[in-house]
Amino acid sequence: MKEITREMVRGLLPPRDPGGHKGTFGRVYIYGGSEGYTGAPAYAGEAAVRTGSGLVFVGVPEDVYPIVAARCLGAMVHPVPEDYAEQIARIAACDAVLIGPGLGRCWWAEERVLALLRDLECPVVLDADGINAAAAHIDVLTGRRAPTVLTPHEAEFRRLGGDLSPGREEAAAAFARKHGCVLALKGPRTVVAGPDGRLLVNATGNCGMAKGGSGDVLAGMVLSLIGQGAEPFEAAACAVWLHGRAGDLCARELTEYAMTPWDMVERLPAVFRELM
Repeated sequence: MKEITREMVRGLLPPRDPGGHKGTFGRVYIYGGSEGYTGAPAYAGEAAVRTGSGLVFVGVPEDVYPIVAARCLGAMVHPVPEDYAEQIARIAACDAVLIGPGLGRCWWAEERVLALLRDLECPVVLDADGINAAAAHIDVLTGRRAPTVLTPHEAEFRRLGGDLSPGREEAAAAFARKHGCVLALKGPRTVVAGPDGRLLVNATGNCGMAKGGSGDVLAGMVLSLIGQGAEPFEAAACAVWLHGRAGDLCARELTEYAMTPWDMVERLPAVFRELM
């Protein structure tokens, strides 16, 4: 099985235009957050900023807006409008969208997620409760006109109808082909599968990353790279390697016990410095 390598990631990262401005490096949007889950969209938003996005917008329910806004320094947070057309108008100018971090599981969130998947014509990254919302309506993936990247852990993968009995690699490859999506199946040796049969395995990372919020960091990184112009499969492959490498730096400096998802966000500059 082909592994993602440092050299591969270095070659696939979107180039930085020395004469660029904030609009040059991607406009991305994150839809998530709910009562009790205010950290998730903040992790994703700040990870997107640290991964190079020029403009990061975070839409959250009005009742948690003050909390999430206080946690985000680089991302621009706003209350999600109740009017669906107004939300779509906000997203229309963005290059990629992440749906799900901390969104919660309720009927109105599920309806909004499915509507966005049907109507958006830009790449979408589905994570956490975005995946849960789509699980009972899996055909919405094959009907999309733009790429979709899913980042489930094994329990979410099973919820989507994935069958792990053949093994993680074969299961991920079969799911990606069947549903026409890019799949990053998280866990030890995260597997990245494309709808065209491409398959990569990641060897960076450690068990200190097995904490709530780590997946939100990864999702924000995938989003950021797609927004900067990376092809979705390559964006997912780069992001899982970078994410794992940041985790390895945390484990070395802070131990696997004491490291946190925010520590991984803060180690991203060191990871990029290694690559540069």
